[in-house]
Amino acid sequence: MTTPRIDFDLKPSSQPLPAAEREAVLADPGFGRHFTDHMITIKWTEGRGWHDAQLQPYATLQLDPANMTLHYAQSIFEGLKAYRQPDGSVSAFRPEENARRFQRSGRRLAMPALPEETFIEACELLVRQDKEWVPGTGEESLYLRPFMFATEVGLGVRPANEYLFMLIASPAGSYFPGGVQPVSVWLSEEYVRAAPGGTGEAKCAGNYAASLVAQAQAAEQGCDQVVWLDAIERRFIEEMGGMNLYFVRGSGADAKIVTPSLTGTLLPGITRDSLLTLAADLGYETEETRLTVDDWRDGNEDGTITEVFACGTAAVITPVGQAKSTSGAWKVGDGQPGEITMQLREALLAVQTGHAEDRHGWMRTLA
Repeated sequence: MTTPRIDFDLKPSSQPLPAAEREAVLADPGFGRHFTDHMITIKWTEGRGWHDAQLQPYATLQLDPANMTLHYAQSIFEGLKAYRQPDGSVSAFRPEENARRFQRSGRRLAMPALPEETFIEACELLVRQDKEWVPGTGEESLYLRPFMFATEVGLGVRPANEYLFMLIASPAGSYFPGGVQPVSVWLSEEYVRAAPGGTGEAKCAGNYAASLVAQAQAAEQGCDQVVWLDAIERRFIEEMGGMNLYFVRGSGADAKIVTPSLTGTLLPGITRDSLLTLAADLGYETEETRLTVDDWRDGNEDGTITEVFACGTAAVITPVGQAKSTSGAWKVGDGQPGEITMQLREALLAVQTGHAEDRHGWMRTLA
């Protein structure tokens, strides 16, 4: 069955930010602090489906106090980046995968599935309209944030019958303005991120709300990030904050790149998936398996685990320099970014920014 195409009504702003002010923002955009002139909205109503798709000026929302999302948290989101290419065009990294994951997240939260082609078209329209907001140097990018939430008014505990899809964009500078620095991590044994059968593999707002207390605990322990363990035995490594983890066994050409298996409680990261492919392209053996806290600690102590890093859309790849738990602390390698970690990071960024061949068709031109 073919999904009917959704037509967008284009209503560009009559008062976009003046060029001089926009350039001042792009000179130091930070991350998630500034937003472009426009946004996309699409409504969904039971019995009618998707309708009223619009590109319109960026604006605030007005919500009824009984909006069901405020009470029952039917809210999902995605995050992807668009990069300025050497020829001046703008391309996004694997947006089709974000569209599919958005659908999977929606299904888990009993929300309607936005068609993949509509997701992509929304990204294209917004980037074309606000293409002057895309930074043009290094790893800077335009961060795209698609999200959807219930808009029905009422307090009955059930799936809502009205939803709003939105897409906003924010210019993003380097996640590490002072250079790539290793982070320290706290292994949370008191709190868990997700349990089997839960929402761990969905990108839903509630997962992030539940993580904040553990992140605060990590900060109290002098650590930058929290690492989640499995909910049953509290000994298997799952992920770091909102990022997937990788471990390097050995060194040089014989190194093996290892990441925790997807068990239904981890977010299936698009960067994670891409690095499995990219590592193989570079000649490294890869493996998806379950690793315990003991595997990590003992591997660092005897030198079999030489590097550890996390990966995700925002920071691309983040080296891990030290781990800490209630039973002690240990250093990863010499505590500095590892050679293979940085090789993978540079190789991925080279594809994203158009400075290396896109062998797998990951980049999609948006503008």
